[in-house]
Amino acid sequence: MKKIQAVLAALALSIFGSFLALAQQPAAQTPPQPMSFFITSAGSGHGANLGGLAGADRICQTLAAAAGSTKTWHAYLSTQGADAVNARDRIGAGPWYNAKGEKIANSLADLHGDTAELARLGNNLVKLSALTEKGEVVNGRGDTPNRHDMLTGSQTDGRGYTDAADHTCGNWTSDTTGTAQLGHFDRSGAGNTSWNSAHPSRGCSQDNLVSTGGAGLFYCFAIN
Repeated sequence: MKKIQAVLAALALSIFGSFLALAQQPAAQTPPQPMSFFITSAGSGHGANLGGLAGADRICQTLAAAAGSTKTWHAYLSTQGADAVNARDRIGAGPWYNAKGEKIANSLADLHGDTAELARLGNNLVKLSALTEKGEVVNGRGDTPNRHDMLTGSQTDGRGYTDAADHTCGNWTSDTTGTAQLGHFDRSGAGNTSWNSAHPSRGCSQDNLVSTGGAGLFYCFAIN
């Protein structure tokens, strides 16, 4: 009997040791998600004249490729007129992650707060997560210089304007006449906290954009 008890005790100790060894093993790390969202680290240098949507997409694609991305990228910009395009209709379905693998939003509805509940919860697009393609934080309100104004040409739901006023600097081809609707990536600024539709610019030139706290930067999203 004592021999059987000793065997059982040794078996129990062996099993306990196995469980302890498993418990001490580090948990499997989920690989970080590849970047699918960023703020451009530089604009066109010509204010809101980005060369139209095609030119803006090219800027996104060039910056993303330099950062090692092989995805297809579109600028978050709306246009107006006969061939109007809504920013939300050109950026894929999500989810989107920044350069450090942090989730920005799950879906278009999540990104734009399409329901009362989603609007209450909000997306994760804030100063510390809205990084450039290089993984850098962009200067916001309170920093010098402030660069928190993002070109969007959009309303808060991600759709373009349908009135006669110019909200897109000639559909992103003008650095002279017109204005551009801007968002605040840091969700800060005199009550204008919308990430995509805070206020209009003073004009379309680089100087006009800088004067209200911008640099001609905009959002890029991977569509795949």
